[in-house]
Amino acid sequence: PILASAHENGCICLWNIQGNLVKEILPFSKHPPVPLTALCTDISTKMLLAGNKEGHIMCWNITSFLEDPQNDENQIREELCWRAHSDEVVDLFHEEEKNVVVTASIDGSVRLWHAMNGYYLGYFGQPRKFELSDTCRLILPCDVHNLPTIIKEESKHMEKKKSEYPLILDRDK
Repeated sequence: PILASAHENGCICLWNIQGNLVKEILPFSKHPPVPLTALCTDISTKMLLAGNKEGHIMCWNITSFLEDPQNDENQIREELCWRAHSDEVVDLFHEEEKNVVVTASIDGSVRLWHAMNGYYLGYFGQPRKFELSDTCRLILPCDVHNLPTIIKEESKHMEKKKSEYPLILDRDK
């Protein structure tokens, strides 16, 4: 079992049941770290989600790490980040069967998002029904102006390829 804790410095710490720190995760961002305010996983603990003080939601794939936390090759990969609210996220949960994330903010709004791409599906109290099957239409709430960011991590294990035509220094030219 692993315990996750969210911190004021924007870091997530993963602990074993003996109380030893196993790993620290810092969200990928071009901005300075922001205090984390909410944390959850899906039922099958494949995904770890965090919300922060500025209204962002970050999503990590933790499957390979949980299989063997001692193996350094089993990394935790951040896959998605999106702005869910214009203010602090106070709670969130992932509904695995419907593949949605529900977020709540200090501003009193509760919103529904597609878990795989961060697309906005609606808010609680809206006059229309939620369209959970329509995940290709990108709309944003009126107070959010940033599109979801899919984070593509380059592989650390690049294969060396032999070149059939290597570059050769020709001093005469």
